[in-house]
Amino acid sequence: MPKIGNIGFVQKSIKENQFKIKKKFGQNFLTDASILKRIVDAAMLDKDTAVIEIGPGLGALTELLCEAAGFVLAYEIDQDLIPILNQNLKEYTNYKIVLEDILKADVLRDIALYFKEYKKIYVVANLPYYITTPILLGLLSKNLPIERYVMMMQLEVADRICGKPSTKDYNALSVWIEYRAKAIKICKVPRSVFVPAPNVDSAVVRLDVYEELPIKALDEELFSKLLRQCFVQRRKTLYNNLSLAYDKDKINKMLEDLGISPSVRAEVLSLDDFVRMSNYLTQN
Repeated sequence: MPKIGNIGFVQKSIKENQFKIKKKFGQNFLTDASILKRIVDAAMLDKDTAVIEIGPGLGALTELLCEAAGFVLAYEIDQDLIPILNQNLKEYTNYKIVLEDILKADVLRDIALYFKEYKKIYVVANLPYYITTPILLGLLSKNLPIERYVMMMQLEVADRICGKPSTKDYNALSVWIEYRAKAIKICKVPRSVFVPAPNVDSAVVRLDVYEELPIKALDEELFSKLLRQCFVQRRKTLYNNLSLAYDKDKINKMLEDLGISPSVRAEVLSLDDFVRMSNYLTQN
């Protein structure tokens, strides 16, 4: 079991280094070693795998990643954590801490620099809750050579990512993720296993990115815009939402040609329906 991923080590490390937890960076340190192991097991790592970690914190997850993977590249935004991380991970040589905001980092450049000899690239991370969605959408939209994401995030966001049609959690994010990857919720994580405890529960989600998209939008920018518009007001009909942004006659003709009722709500439609609408608008 990891030495870093327990409450005693976390409290000791914070106290000895006089580290001040910063709310602005969404710092909540996981202290349950069994959940850390479950995250790593869900990633199915080997020494041919290079891992990108986002927000390594004190290094609890990083320690297990160094044990299981070939190399770990960890992006940390808090410079005060760098010396603590290097001290906690002094037994390992197969990692690199980058002091940079992942939202601003040139990840493709770093992949080329650090991961030349590795066959697979995964993201494994306990994501900062306040920027989970921008991180995920940012990485996935860049078409990086990342095959798998295993991430801990706020439970509400995890439910939306894994949302299915005709459920309360299904929204534009659900559809966009389904377009790119197969999403699986691994486990729920209670707020009580963090220091400090957040105000919400968490969940671990795995995304297996499609090597080839099962269904392709001809214009992915238009597809993304269409998704947001379809769900802009959840209780409104599909026609009412779309008519706020598109020509009404065109929307009527599209829905008629595609055999989609204008009175349905977006929450009952499938990924295939959204892609068909997007491709229709692209071609007409």
